[in-house]
Amino acid sequence: MFGLGDLESAVMAVLWESDEPVKVRDVLDNLDTGKKLAYTTVMTVMDNLYRKGWVQRELDGKAYLYQPAISREEAATRALREVIAASGDAEAVLMHFATSVSDREREILRSGLRKKARGR
Repeated sequence: MFGLGDLESAVMAVLWESDEPVKVRDVLDNLDTGKKLAYTTVMTVMDNLYRKGWVQRELDGKAYLYQPAISREEAATRALREVIAASGDAEAVLMHFATSVSDREREILRSGLRKKARGR
């Protein structure tokens, strides 16, 4: 995910796939990074994600329960906005993007623009 490191992105993927708040141990057990990671490494990453506003946490006994602060879709939208802003020419980027979309994506964009025009 744009703006996150590889391990942070992997942790967020685990959190987004979970239906309920999880502990560090749950994340560690479900991480698929190809590397053996220490519990403290994952705990530090999750603490960093909390400080960055990517996750929420609540104390449950002696351990925190973590859940995403934003959806995967909201994070992707945030990343797109950052890429467009960093491009230096938002109009050109959007025009190139518009010419590269599939028919299905074009319909989705049109639907979203109609909803925005109606004030939703």
